[in-house]
Amino acid sequence: MIDVTELVRTVFSGLSALVLEDVEDAGDVICVRARTRHGAVTCPGCGAGTARVHEYRERTAAVPADGRRVLVRVRIRRMRCPALDCQVQTFREQVPGVQERYQRRISRLTAQVSAVARELAGRAPARLLPALGIMFSRHTALRVLLKIPLPGMTVPRVPGIDDFALRRGLVYATVLIDAETGRHVDVVPGRTADIAAKWLRDHPGAEIVCRDGSGAYGEAVRQALPSAVQVSDRWHLWHGLGEAARKEVAAHCACWAKGIPLQDGKRAATTAERWQQVHDLRARNVGLLDCARRLGLSLNTVKRYDRASEPGRLQRVPEVPAHPRRPPP
Repeated sequence: MIDVTELVRTVFSGLSALVLEDVEDAGDVICVRARTRHGAVTCPGCGAGTARVHEYRERTAAVPADGRRVLVRVRIRRMRCPALDCQVQTFREQVPGVQERYQRRISRLTAQVSAVARELAGRAPARLLPALGIMFSRHTALRVLLKIPLPGMTVPRVPGIDDFALRRGLVYATVLIDAETGRHVDVVPGRTADIAAKWLRDHPGAEIVCRDGSGAYGEAVRQALPSAVQVSDRWHLWHGLGEAARKEVAAHCACWAKGIPLQDGKRAATTAERWQQVHDLRARNVGLLDCARRLGLSLNTVKRYDRASEPGRLQRVPEVPAHPRRPPP
């Protein structure tokens, strides 16, 4: 049969550096009373060891256990430094790994809360953690996020570089990722060749640079990493292929239009009449904007009529339904 003391130590294993004195079930809250271990501690000012107790204080910290709110009331000692020339006359002892300075959660709970705040951020942890017995607010989530140390920057072997708009048409930036893992690397204000070249020059080590079709980024890679191989990413490859196919189809639209009968009716007659009016005006050196005003058409419509060499190119190929209906018997 397991001893109650051993069971308590197993459940609250994160408090192994403390001496547990009592556990009280108060309904929604479990109160744990503990104290620090006796012995000499080191003065943070001069480094001298001391066992002289100036007074006792009580600190409260939260502990995760059983999905309920658990509070640990720890009696700690305020020690007196024996050195007369030390600037720190009295100090409060700390419990490494359990309680940090100015914290109301033990170190293990702080690590769990930081993981949840990092993955969810904002209001989501404030809704989730109280259900697990951890009192948490969105303001605390922001403070926890700001305290998480940023990982060290490692230059990837295959960096991906592209631009994005902070304010479309006004402010742009350059984002760099690890093209192999998709991990975010850095964000640099601006999207000029000099800015990208400076970043690549300050962070050497890239062997292959995956970029878009921008000439500025290509020039930046040639300046900073002349030996690196430049490749295009998957999205820009498919986009370029689609644009090439669209231009090729548009170039042969007249040939395709000849293979089908032209549309008849009022709409086809109106199209042919407007095409003739636009080309007559253009033959008299009338500007596009003036043509739009005279004919009561939009400027883009006039441009489309002006680009067409014949009225048949303005007619769209009729769409064939994906599942044509069977003719009635």
